[in-house]
Amino acid sequence: MTTTTTALVTGANKGLGYETVRRLGELGWQIFLGARDADRGKRAAVELAEQGLNIEFVHLDVTSTDSIAAAVEAVGARITALDVLINNAGIPGAFIPPQETQAADFRAVFETNVFAPVQVTHAFLPLLRAATQPRIVMVSSGMGSLTITSDPDRLESSLLNLPYTSSKSALNMITSQYARELPGIQVNAADPGYTATDFNAHAGYQSLTEGTDAIVRLATLGPDGPTGGYFDRQGPLPW
Repeated sequence: MTTTTTALVTGANKGLGYETVRRLGELGWQIFLGARDADRGKRAAVELAEQGLNIEFVHLDVTSTDSIAAAVEAVGARITALDVLINNAGIPGAFIPPQETQAADFRAVFETNVFAPVQVTHAFLPLLRAATQPRIVMVSSGMGSLTITSDPDRLESSLLNLPYTSSKSALNMITSQYARELPGIQVNAADPGYTATDFNAHAGYQSLTEGTDAIVRLATLGPDGPTGGYFDRQGPLPW
């Protein structure tokens, strides 16, 4: 008997999240499209469902513990196991010169980019552990790499943003720690690369398909695939 692979993608009503849902949906997966904005999330799910994909909207504000708990209940009412969790939701924060940045500038960014993936992951662990080969993908950034951002030949070295860059560095460490603590779950971080999205006013040079290559690869890993790694569409990245 063939079972359908299930996945939840957070922040999925547009951009990288939407494209990830679309691509995984085309594989015949059952996808839960998580979004904070219910109207936009429902529209996105309907658009994809009209393409013949098995997509369901789930209301999910990743910064709200109540919303996360409700999402777990909603998803758990539909499936008995979650094969893949993709923590995609994130915000860039304001690009303020480091010397002008204050602690308050970190709070919203860390709530969404750091605390939320931890809270969402923790809440969905029971459903993930019920899966045969569970996978977690943390959508990170090359701007979270100390090695890459220290390389003057890389674009990332010229983009100064204390809250965002440090939030992605923190997410990378969280990924590494989870991979050690959860030996039965493949946990990896994906760097989409400089992709044209609302994040950068569509200035990125990669298409959404290119930007989701690493995410989709990590979501579709086989049992012998890596865990505790950091990858872009070309392969492993330095921390």
